[in-house]
Amino acid sequence: MKEQGKNPKNWVWGMFYYNKDDDRIFVPKPNPADGSTLNFANRKSILVILAAICFFGFTIFMIYKKH
Repeated sequence: MKEQGKNPKNWVWGMFYYNKDDDRIFVPKPNPADGSTLNFANRKSILVILAAICFFGFTIFMIYKKH
């Protein structure tokens, strides 16, 4: 399964990883120095994105609520 992350056919525009056959949520980028990204074909990655948006939205809300 490691080789799926290196297949250029699984990368949309070279930035977004999309592979329904890969069950990983986080996938290392082709260049390991760039870190990792989400597998946007995995439904659980949508939950990760929503959780991050909610967290940052709540943080911004709390900052502005104090003023």
